[in-house]
Amino acid sequence: MINYSIVVMGTKPGTKKENIQETKAYGTAQVHEVLDLNEFASHIADHGCTYDRADITAVLTKAVDCIREQMLLGNKVCLGELGSFHVELQTEGAATCDDFTAANIKAVNIRWTPGKKFKNLRSEATFNLVAGRLVEANSLKEIKNQETIQGME
Repeated sequence: MINYSIVVMGTKPGTKKENIQETKAYGTAQVHEVLDLNEFASHIADHGCTYDRADITAVLTKAVDCIREQMLLGNKVCLGELGSFHVELQTEGAATCDDFTAANIKAVNIRWTPGKKFKNLRSEATFNLVAGRLVEANSLKEIKNQETIQGME
């Protein structure tokens, strides 16, 4: 189940807050739990895998190292149904092609292009509306204030 909350945002991304002229309500996914590498490896191992958590962790760690190495070589890595990884450059424009140099490259980002199993999970997903982070934080603050007041009585 995917938890989501509703947020109101400007309809033109990147517009400064004071310049927003039109807003709409949008859904935003709320993370339920964050799995680190070991927890994810344990999860894989728990699915009837013949390898244990340590072996899976080692393979995933080596995969990260090797994907990074291939990205730095300018290669694209295709991992079947998982998808593919390739580099994308963030650059600063130059007036002409002759003026453009490697100094105009400000960042090298990695892009993941999902494979078939990850293209769009909508048909299989179920959703649960939850409070947004700000509402949740304010509610928690109110609960703590009430506990403080009750403790003082």
